[in-house]
Amino acid sequence: MPWGTFLVRLPLAVSLLAASATVPGSAVDLDGRPADPLAASSGKAVVLVFLRRDCPVSSRYAPAIQKIAEQNAARAKFWLIFPDKSDAPDAVRDYLKDYAYRLPALRDPEHVLVKLGRVQITPEVAVFDRDQHLVYDGRVDNWYVDLSRSRHAATTHELQDAIDAAATGKPLAQKEVRGVGCYISDLD
Repeated sequence: MPWGTFLVRLPLAVSLLAASATVPGSAVDLDGRPADPLAASSGKAVVLVFLRRDCPVSSRYAPAIQKIAEQNAARAKFWLIFPDKSDAPDAVRDYLKDYAYRLPALRDPEHVLVKLGRVQITPEVAVFDRDQHLVYDGRVDNWYVDLSRSRHAATTHELQDAIDAAATGKPLAQKEVRGVGCYISDLD
């Protein structure tokens, strides 16, 4: 390659490399680009739903999470967050397809969002108001009693209550209720 051609192509190569690099300490989309779901909320409440592909409780919640997201689309922006460091983007894409998710998904291998949302288990959620203040962290509802037992139907609906609180500014009775499911590994 002639020296002049190399010099012309070098800035393009450097900018493409920079655009595709993962910023240490950030969540990333499935193409490896840094992502900030709170900044991308368009003035809505933000719901981060933490899932593990290998967690049966996470998988069983897929229809409920999708339904809650659809019912609250005007008031809240939902993101699926995959905190397992070993999750490859293609594996996450396959999971989304298998469970008919139509929500945006991010990987959180550095646990930036895990820490911000104060979650410990999947499935758990973190709900932020329009001003990006954490309103609630914990379970979706009380459908699961423990790992081996679930109710016929949930009798409390903590996620929906948190979305309502984030939208109206009214305080929640409980700002944190731990979920039943699979622990997020490698938490500091």
